[in-house]
Amino acid sequence: MKQMMSLVGRFLYFLMGWRFEPVPSYFSSKHVIIGFPHTSNMDAVRAFAGFRIIRRTGHIMVKQEWFFWPMSLVLKAIGGIPVNRGASQGVVEQMVDIFNARDEFLLAIVPEGTRKKVTTIKTGFWHIAKAAKISIICWYLDNENKTARWLGEIIPGEDKIDDLIRIRDLYERAGYRFPLDVISPYPAYN
Repeated sequence: MKQMMSLVGRFLYFLMGWRFEPVPSYFSSKHVIIGFPHTSNMDAVRAFAGFRIIRRTGHIMVKQEWFFWPMSLVLKAIGGIPVNRGASQGVVEQMVDIFNARDEFLLAIVPEGTRKKVTTIKTGFWHIAKAAKISIICWYLDNENKTARWLGEIIPGEDKIDDLIRIRDLYERAGYRFPLDVISPYPAYN
């Protein structure tokens, strides 16, 4: 089944005229994977097809209110994880519990949070990775060259801003720029 889904993912990339770079050597069973830029709904199609190409399941956070029948069937099938944003245990803690409970878990997050132009990015991804003691993988949808690219791995250190600068620099070297001053001052999801 995974082999067939990998072929389907490759075929979708072929139809879109896109290329998917091979998985890097630092890729393992648990990561927070961030992606920039988020410009269209096709980004999600590319991401889910990409996970199928590498024969893995990528997960996304979805408000638990969306998990009603029959929508819950679709969301679970694509890797949706219900999140209770009003729980006393915050979103970061909920995701850390899932990372700790599973042998394999790849959480995909778009720090822009929307397809619109943003003035801040959300930094909850850093807090999740730091608390779960896992790395952040930087993924880039290179629209100009129609290539899904792996830019690097960041292991969260003690200073969030230093890590965000390192992430910004990875994307800048690839041709995508988000200025440091648009990084959200909030500690988690705002």
